[in-house]
Amino acid sequence: MATETVAKPKTSARVHVQKFGTFLSGMIMPNIGAFIAWGIITALFIEKGWIPVPQLGGFGTNAAGAPNTGLVGPMITYLLPLLIAYTGGRMVYDVRGGVVGAIGTMGVIVGAGIPMFIGAMIMGPLGGWTMKKLDSIWDGKIRPGFEMLVNNFSAGIWGALLAMLGFYGISPLVTAFSTAAGNVVQFLVNNGLLPLTSIFIEPAKVLFLNNAINHGVLTPLGIQQSLEQGKSILFLLEANPGPGLGLLLAYMFFGRGAAKASAPGAALIHFFGGIHEIYFPYVLMRPMLILATIAGGMTGIATLAITNSGLVAPAAPGSIIAVIAQTSRDSYLGVILSVLLAATVSFLVASLILRTTHHSDEGDLNAATSKMEAMKGKKSSVASTLTGVGAGGGVGVLTGPISNIVFACDAGMGSSAMGASVLRNKIKAAGFPDVKVTNASIANLSDTYDVVVTHQDLTERAKPATASAVHVSVDNFMNSPRYDEIVEMVQRSNAEGAEAPAEAGTSAGARASAAAGATAGTSAETAAAPETVAAPSDILVPESVVLTGSASTRDAAIDEAGQLLLARGAVDNDYILAMHEREESVSTYMGSFLAIPHGTNAAKDHIKKSAVSVVRYPDGIDWNGKQVKFVVGVAGINNEHLHILSSIAKVFTNKAQVAQLEAATSVDEVLELFGKVNA
Repeated sequence: MATETVAKPKTSARVHVQKFGTFLSGMIMPNIGAFIAWGIITALFIEKGWIPVPQLGGFGTNAAGAPNTGLVGPMITYLLPLLIAYTGGRMVYDVRGGVVGAIGTMGVIVGAGIPMFIGAMIMGPLGGWTMKKLDSIWDGKIRPGFEMLVNNFSAGIWGALLAMLGFYGISPLVTAFSTAAGNVVQFLVNNGLLPLTSIFIEPAKVLFLNNAINHGVLTPLGIQQSLEQGKSILFLLEANPGPGLGLLLAYMFFGRGAAKASAPGAALIHFFGGIHEIYFPYVLMRPMLILATIAGGMTGIATLAITNSGLVAPAAPGSIIAVIAQTSRDSYLGVILSVLLAATVSFLVASLILRTTHHSDEGDLNAATSKMEAMKGKKSSVASTLTGVGAGGGVGVLTGPISNIVFACDAGMGSSAMGASVLRNKIKAAGFPDVKVTNASIANLSDTYDVVVTHQDLTERAKPATASAVHVSVDNFMNSPRYDEIVEMVQRSNAEGAEAPAEAGTSAGARASAAAGATAGTSAETAAAPETVAAPSDILVPESVVLTGSASTRDAAIDEAGQLLLARGAVDNDYILAMHEREESVSTYMGSFLAIPHGTNAAKDHIKKSAVSVVRYPDGIDWNGKQVKFVVGVAGINNEHLHILSSIAKVFTNKAQVAQLEAATSVDEVLELFGKVNA
């Protein structure tokens, strides 16, 4: 019988170009600081700079009559290309690939005699890739004791061969390409055609294809032009913040609904923060508005060409602050005019479109933001500004399927672990077992999660580290009504995600992998699938269970639970003090008559071994205005305590089992109840 196969969806040419541009950007962006340093030195110390210094600017002669080398020339000729090459090689094959890529690039640099940025972007990844392939040939075949000898000599020999290849083979080709590309740019400038590049650049920005153009061609050519002329117009073809500013200003005056309300904040982020992608959803809502940014871009470029203005180095990010900082000494008027006129023209064209077309923006901004992130291939760090996600601490609007949720608390080992267990069970019961629900301390959060759940007193602390996530605030971790809202959100987002483009689904999977990597190995901060972790037999023992506690206040109950941990040799006295400190900052009340006091994140050094204590108060005690009948003291190392916490969470989400705990007449009944849950 023939087996039917399902054809894999074809990756579009746009995605291929986008990935290529992202790779090029990955080589340039980590080294932008070096470009800025070179730009500052150039602007200050060259012969036409603000403070001409021959020894630094590289002009004139020294006391011996030899030309001054300066800093400008060596940095642009050697330092910057080698940094790019090393970064590119390391992206392919870690440090070993970076070293070999840098060696090979020296051949291109010396062979060409001009700054070899394009050569570096070729030789760096090529060196890393070829070294990786060579190492795979003898992987596992080297005799013990000879690994260092083989590794060092293979890298040295292959690096030397690549350097010669770069000198004799690559440098002539790259030089010819650079010369041809430079001639094309000069032809466009001489014939007044350079503004027409906005017809391609502005749509490319919205489609996230600009990195291939900007970092692959414009930056290398701009550096060469800046070295020869002291400035380059090419640095502002894509980075000019004027077109985007004009578009957002138009929305501020003539937009509707959510788009109008969010435009002022977006304008500030775009113009001063330099994050241009924040205006892309406004274009995607109404594609005709791309005409406004094209018109603005053409105006800005024409202004630069007429005033013969430019920057000395790349402006990254494209903030007005970065633009002004990198402006050539003789170009301030032209550069400022180019930004202002570009914004003005973009504003006028966008206003005309908004005023003469009838289209409701209400509800469209979220969809446009989601579309932007699908094209980008990952979450946008500024999307929450547009969608309102995270603003109110409640369930926000998602831009893709939910694949990972994190519960965060101060220490990451008590309340968050139990909350994660409760929600994990709810989501599994809803039919989504692949959605990861983990827990972490706030100090270990990273911006790789779709949803972040925190106690309402901790939400503001969690937001800066997880700006692109939906933030959900709860007042207790056991039975918050927010859990049902999250489950509904999972159902809705994953149902929508099943119909999303392939690349959007890949993005969600990538985020899940990133979240798994971010949470793996963080000891007590992670609770991935605790049901599969074997529970050590000595974490909860009979002598740590008290059926009738003697405390009558919250603080006394914390001491009682802590003393049981101390008696077990699990903690020292300082940990009990940290339990009180934790309670003063954020309540450990969980709901369902349960509180789980535990130490702060900083108190983990005072834990000697994992242990849990259980104290029952039949008449209840006041816990910050809530009635608590069960106090569970927690001290955890690694994941050892999470299994029993998961068991406790399951019990306290079941009213019948809570009633059994209240009626228990022996310690064995309590231990047996927890044991049955995990049978």
